[in-house]
Amino acid sequence: MRDLRSSATWSGIFAILLWSSLALMAVFTASLPPFEVLAISFAIGGLASLLASPGSLRARLDRLLQPWPAFVLALAALFGYHALYFIAFRHAPAIDVNLINYLWPLLIVVFAAFLPGVRLQPGQWGGTLLGLCGVIIMLVQGKALRIDPAHLPGYAAAFAAALIWSGYSVLNRRYASVPSAAIAGPCLLVALLAGIVHLATEPTVMPDRAQAFVLVLMGLGPVGVAFRLWDRGTKHGDLALLGTLSYAAPLLSSLLLLGSGRVSAHWSQAVAVVLLLLGAWISVRASRANLAR
Repeated sequence: MRDLRSSATWSGIFAILLWSSLALMAVFTASLPPFEVLAISFAIGGLASLLASPGSLRARLDRLLQPWPAFVLALAALFGYHALYFIAFRHAPAIDVNLINYLWPLLIVVFAAFLPGVRLQPGQWGGTLLGLCGVIIMLVQGKALRIDPAHLPGYAAAFAAALIWSGYSVLNRRYASVPSAAIAGPCLLVALLAGIVHLATEPTVMPDRAQAFVLVLMGLGPVGVAFRLWDRGTKHGDLALLGTLSYAAPLLSSLLLLGSGRVSAHWSQAVAVVLLLLGAWISVRASRANLAR
């Protein structure tokens, strides 16, 4: 049981690492309509997840079968989160949206406290809050945030997205018996829904070769394998620890953008690294102490 918990936690950590590459990939596809990107990447991710399952085609399709509440939960989370995320960016400044959106790791820790048999340690709360502080410092870069009433729809959409993703990550625990390969079904339906929204609201833009390559990578990585790994991590891993370590995603994203020359270096990035590492160390220690009991 402990080995399953540990390996599942590592699955969640690898998902976080894959998500950290999404910002850099998004830069290369920025000229493409957002729902077009969503439709293509989820179609690739869903098909890749389906084809990666062992056995015959019939066996692969059988793995898609799951209780309808589990299917609806995954579909609502995957489509709802990304749709609200895009909507938020259209109605509020990017920095504000990112700050509100990255409440989801903290909310995972908060919601996990209500799960049966889960007892969070003070160190897990402290580590998560340190990670949140690091992200805030990195995103605002010493500037004061201004709450503009005109941006309230964007703020509401970003907060709703954070609620949806954190709620899904915790409620997913109820369907631990559903194999993670079943996530391919909701991914393919998300691709279909995103395609419908795209055709109804956006012009179609043909990606160039570089963008097509990035879309494939996106579908295979942060939009494909990552969701399957996260599904396993949230069903069987240490949710509190994953919540804390999720703050690595925006930090690593910024470092990748920095390394690619897309953003400039700033002292806040160094502060964020220190706070994140300290928070992760505290949370890991608390998690191990919790397991030892």
